[in-house]
Amino acid sequence: MIAAQGLLDIALGVVFVTLVLGQFLSMVRLVMGPTSGDRILALDTMVINALGLVVVLGIKQGVQIYFEVSLLIAMLGFVSTVAMARFILRGDIIE
Repeated sequence: MIAAQGLLDIALGVVFVTLVLGQFLSMVRLVMGPTSGDRILALDTMVINALGLVVVLGIKQGVQIYFEVSLLIAMLGFVSTVAMARFILRGDIIE
């Protein structure tokens, strides 16, 4: 049982570091992206990475409220990506 908990801690640490690295690289793409499509995609990737970080934190701490927060982040991320894409394509969000 103790060995399994240690293995879980190592795996969660690796996943956390990987998600933080992905978040940083997405931030670089958001700043340096040559087109607006690259920036929208980088922003959506940052939302997915933030979602992963919240879920990993919830697993690590064993608190279930983080999973509800992850659902809110997912909904807001989807709506913001669609709104940004509509703004870029049409110039307005709501017609």
